[in-house]
Amino acid sequence: MKCFYDLHIHSALSPCAEKDMTPQNIVAMARLKGLGAIAVTDHQSSANCAAVMEASRDLAGPVVIPGLEIESSEEIHLLCLLPGLHEAQQMQRVVRAALPTRLNRPDIFGTQLLLDRHDRITGEETCLLLQACSLDCQTLALQVRNLGGVLIPAHVDRDAYSMLQTLGAIPADFPTAWLEFTSPDAARDCLGRHPALAAYRPLYNSDAHRLGDIAEARFCLDLPDSAGFGGAGCRHAILQALQPC
Repeated sequence: MKCFYDLHIHSALSPCAEKDMTPQNIVAMARLKGLGAIAVTDHQSSANCAAVMEASRDLAGPVVIPGLEIESSEEIHLLCLLPGLHEAQQMQRVVRAALPTRLNRPDIFGTQLLLDRHDRITGEETCLLLQACSLDCQTLALQVRNLGGVLIPAHVDRDAYSMLQTLGAIPADFPTAWLEFTSPDAARDCLGRHPALAAYRPLYNSDAHRLGDIAEARFCLDLPDSAGFGGAGCRHAILQALQPC
């Protein structure tokens, strides 16, 4: 079974995302583009994941994987995908406890909106989410694996917040079989400069902060037919496919 995906999408909780990145809008755009699975991965928080999952059930949309985009103490962005809401909320508590107590400045960084399944604003996150936590990559990887999730170095082809650029290489002991790239062209360029990346499998995501940037149905994961096209079974199959070898 081929499952077309975009596993790196920000909602309006991320201060750098547009305000129309609401649960129903995200689900409707993903459905329009023919995606079978999406992940909600706001900066340092999973607080809007439940609303997007509920909206997708209401609209018969794609499978929604709850997650976060975590910024480590090394200022590296990591794509964190969890098997369910309970695990995502646990990981959010871990990250939140490791964040400096710094308030958001909406006039500088943007608003951090909490939303329900009907796109109604239920509140606003006051802690600044665009900052690094005090946990390093290896510690975060252990925490995520203990919750049954995966932690994948994000947008490694970019100059900022990339494990490749920050550390100069992907550490051999970092537990991942996958690296996230913004496009196949970016992956080929990276591979030309860093041949060791051939040992990893590429995951192409949009890192969408605007509705129009959500990916088209272009890239897919091959899942067992028993995974089905919805619910926990499909989420489990996707996470199994992305586990370290």
